Amino acid sequence: MPNITRRRLLAGSAAALALPALARAQGAKPRITAISQWSAGSDGAAISALGKRFEERGGVWQHNPVPGFTTDMMNKLRAQIMAGDPPAISQLKGPEIAAWSKIAPTVDISALVKTAGYADKVSAELAKSCQPGGHWIALPLQVYRLNTLFLSTKGMERAKVSKAPTSWAEFNDVADKMKAAGMIPLANGGNRPDDGQKFEIALAGISPEVYRRALMQLDTDALNSKEVLAAFEQLRKFANYMNPNIAAQPWAVNLPAFVKGDMGMVLTGGWAQGNLFKAGATVADFSSGPAPQDSGPPCFDLNADCFIFWKSKSADLDAGQKLFAEVVMEPSTQEMYSKITGSIPARTDVSLAGEGFTDGQRNSAQVLRDAIAKDRVVLSLAHNMAQPNGITAAMIDVLTEYVHNSAIPAAEGQKKLVAAVASAK
Repeated sequence: MPNITRRRLLAGSAAALALPALARAQGAKPRITAISQWSAGSDGAAISALGKRFEERGGVWQHNPVPGFTTDMMNKLRAQIMAGDPPAISQLKGPEIAAWSKIAPTVDISALVKTAGYADKVSAELAKSCQPGGHWIALPLQVYRLNTLFLSTKGMERAKVSKAPTSWAEFNDVADKMKAAGMIPLANGGNRPDDGQKFEIALAGISPEVYRRALMQLDTDALNSKEVLAAFEQLRKFANYMNPNIAAQPWAVNLPAFVKGDMGMVLTGGWAQGNLFKAGATVADFSSGPAPQDSGPPCFDLNADCFIFWKSKSADLDAGQKLFAEVVMEPSTQEMYSKITGSIPARTDVSLAGEGFTDGQRNSAQVLRDAIAKDRVVLSLAHNMAQPNGITAAMIDVLTEYVHNSAIPAAEGQKKLVAAVASAK
């Protein structure tokens, strides 16, 4: 019997143990580890449906939701990256894609995007945000029109309103009629993103051009403009049409009152539709369309949910990322997701003519196509599309204070916003 040293024996044992592990890795199912904010409501239902579809295609789905604000999810993501264990994918969007791509290695999925013909099917503003270094590292899953007006059917009947307002003057007239009828006109909530989005919806409806210069380019002259001042004045009107006791609650707590007609209108993204259906409402209970627009055809205030792809350390996660990208880019997946959430597909070539989509979604999709052609797409400030998180937070601090303190004049609110931008740059 040959002489076998202890070192050689241990080395051989280690190699033998490693072989089954290697075999398992090579034959393992494609796997995805994912972090997002989505755990409940229509968002939770949609991400669960996406996970099920991924599993039906042979993958292993491991989703770890972090409910709450975007910052809560980002804190979890940062902790995992610092620990050397980033998820395979995570929810991220807008300028944050570029910022976070500098923190840890990402995956270049440009070849997959090209094969799917996906790049030409997404709006240019959105596509640009997903390829900060000139190549695709993130994929848009769904798009929301933030400047959407939802109207309660019973609320309109109660206030004797027969058509949706198309200008801010008409909106204020409708709100006054609802108030006179004993209703709360605006069913929006009172948390920070909600306060911020009311301002941007007002400005987008006053001038998309000034919106782009003021909120996306942070141009000082635009921030000091009469249009931004007018947006602050309209924001004050919004605050006066809301429930004064809303405090920091999300708008969704008002769903039952909105359906009953005790509250008349909601200004928010298409996700309201998904939440309304989830709460038992039907298409007869509400209608939706573009928020008022004082100049030209409707613009599209865009908010999109995307997934960024992080470099992994295992073959099953690599395979999972490839499979996930293929699944997400398929028209049928985007149809399924939008039907659940109330969004529209990121792919502009997906038809919404079939069952499961509402007239509001069809209008949103058409407005997006028109806005792309007429350069009237702007990116949401409150939902982290227009600016990085730090600048957004500084601006929304000002807007939140303004909404909840009626003693602040519009001109002072504007000055505070200009100062906040200057100090945050």
